[in-house]
Amino acid sequence: MKRLIFINLLLLFSAALFAQNFFREDFDTSKKYILLANPTETNIKTINFLVNKKLLKINPRKVNFVGVYHEYQNYDFKRTSRFIEKSDLNYFKLHEIKGDLKENQLFDQNSISNDLKSIFQNSVGIFFFGGADIPPSVYGEKNSLSVVTEAERHYFETTFLFHLLGGFQNENFTPFLEENPEYFITGFCLGMQTINVATGGTLIQDIPSEIYSATNDETVLQTEKENLHRNYWQNISDDPQLMGINFHTIHYTEHPFFIRNVKAGKNSTPMVCSSHHQAAEKLGKGLEVTAVSPDGKIIEGLAHSQYPYVFAVQFHPEVPALHEKREKRKFHPNDEPQTYHEIIGKEGLKFHKKYWRYISKSLKKAGR
Repeated sequence: MKRLIFINLLLLFSAALFAQNFFREDFDTSKKYILLANPTETNIKTINFLVNKKLLKINPRKVNFVGVYHEYQNYDFKRTSRFIEKSDLNYFKLHEIKGDLKENQLFDQNSISNDLKSIFQNSVGIFFFGGADIPPSVYGEKNSLSVVTEAERHYFETTFLFHLLGGFQNENFTPFLEENPEYFITGFCLGMQTINVATGGTLIQDIPSEIYSATNDETVLQTEKENLHRNYWQNISDDPQLMGINFHTIHYTEHPFFIRNVKAGKNSTPMVCSSHHQAAEKLGKGLEVTAVSPDGKIIEGLAHSQYPYVFAVQFHPEVPALHEKREKRKFHPNDEPQTYHEIIGKEGLKFHKKYWRYISKSLKKAGR
């Protein structure tokens, strides 16, 4: 009998420990809440690093992060809950979205719309992170070279962004940001692609084959290094020091986002961390191009024409190794190993600091 009581208490304790229903419970309404889509352990570590390094300037006593995800995603978010508990990161919370969600329901009212509206109304902004390829059927194409491993995650993040921003798919839908136009939304890599798809845009499914007619690793590597968006040498070499990414510069368009808002030097071409094989193609509703790749063929930045704090980049400014010296890596087997921090150099580091400063200011303004 005692054993049974102990087991029941243990189960109750475990349920309480891993409860992920933050916005359904009593919460401190005097605080501001920033959402994190796909709050994996890695993404929580990244945001915590940025806060501790004072790159992302928020006060954890006044501002909390809430990780949001759909119940059918294939990541075990109990891992995240355990990590938060073990690391005593009490300014991170979790909220699980519940409800059936089908691909043909993403661009209209659906079973999770009410939950999405509630967490929108109780937050000031949201981050969307990198990840695997979006199912091409979501943007009306057949799969050519997309590798889809997280369909449920994409359904959730796409419909959430559609609810926030609206899109060409359903012009009669009133986006949430009409209620709060200064809400903050940003994304990195896949995050930018999802913003584009959610608002009615499409994607280049494979940059090497569609843009450069390169159909295998050998022909891909004949492309100039500055026009490669990840490292294909790792596919043909077993050198353990090879990085999976590439570094290349970006070039600003005539759009004022980087020059006026971020205060980046007009003629600067900062080095950025790139790890993708897909990119925005046809633009979604309200989106404008802020930066492109060295050859101008790949979109590297987007901003919304109507909502001032909605912007995203195709590269990865959040990677911790950019901001401090860590392990050394190399792109080519014959290269001299360097840290990411060394590769981006002073100009790249200055750019990244300015970018995070602008994100911090945007969040502060969005939270008013």
